[in-house]
Amino acid sequence: EENVYFLCKKLCSSEIADAQGSDLFVVFISNANKQALLQVKSSKSFAFLKNDGESVFYTLVTSELPIPLWHQKASHRADGVILWDYHVICVQRKKDGGTHLVWDLDSSLPFPCPLATYVSETIRPSFQLFSEFQRFFRVVHAPLFLRHFASDRRHMKDSEGNCTAQPPPYEPIVAEGLKTSDLESSVSTKCIESCKTSARQDGSVHNLNEYMEIRAADVLTDLPPELTSAVFGQKHGVVIGEAHLEELFSQIP
Repeated sequence: EENVYFLCKKLCSSEIADAQGSDLFVVFISNANKQALLQVKSSKSFAFLKNDGESVFYTLVTSELPIPLWHQKASHRADGVILWDYHVICVQRKKDGGTHLVWDLDSSLPFPCPLATYVSETIRPSFQLFSEFQRFFRVVHAPLFLRHFASDRRHMKDSEGNCTAQPPPYEPIVAEGLKTSDLESSVSTKCIESCKTSARQDGSVHNLNEYMEIRAADVLTDLPPELTSAVFGQKHGVVIGEAHLEELFSQIP
């Protein structure tokens, strides 16, 4: 999410995208059931279901990786399939009949990649998955995301406030109206609680879960005419299923 945040800014500043990011959309790929996976054969395996009904088994790396995507650089398989806990991409909406593009920093496909190619090769909606692996897409207009997203990286810390992974060298991302100094001692749980109070007053210091967590009830089963207005007007965008991703972008003016 931080990489995509800065990717959007870079596309705007380099004039590859509109200066305000009006043609960019941040897409969170997540799942309504992040607690457990359907385990088969052993605690280290999981299964996809092929179109012909044959079960294909893959190694389960961790117990909380429910988002299958293909052609990912981190994969050790020939088909590039990997399971993410969630994933974030940028979609650039090309006007005047141009090809919509996907910017996926983790993809082994061309960068950027035509949306239709990305859907067929990376998402593979025709591939029959168990319900536990069903993917949902939160589509957020980039100007709104750049204005409201914030992360103090608490998800990278343990219960004692120690980092579980090397954090990026740059300052945490803060929402508008919030000062970086509010995060100076955010390594502690106590400070996190303090930041929550500050966030209610000035903005947000960490709202990743608001974008990443998706309830099945939030997923639109069809695309009503007013959906375009919701994409441009709602802070957290709209949530759709994988079958509607290309259709949504075909409707956005």
